Amino acid sequence: MTPVHFSFSSAFVLGLMGLAFHRTHLPSALLCLEGMMLSLFIALALWALQFEATSFSTAPMLLLAFSACETSAGLALLVATARTHGTDRLQNLNLLQC
Repeated sequence: MTPVHFSFSSAFVLGLMGLAFHRTHLPSALLCLEGMMLSLFIALALWALQFEATSFSTAPMLLLAFSACETSAGLALLVATARTHGTDRLQNLNLLQC
């Protein structure tokens, strides 16, 4: 495994571990998701450049578009949660009470 692949793999795993183990507030969970998506975007972009295939060149842009949609939905949920519950802590959210 090259150092470049190791760095992007470790960035993805660190984001996943942060999402799994440190999810007290919604913005920290959203930041971990964005870190994971950023590492996937850079890995896909480097993979497309490495293979020099034109069919793979649209995959990073498509992933970036989905990441932007995910970010906007997450921020909308953050605002809605802060308005209705008064906090952004994930422990206070219960889907059974809605």
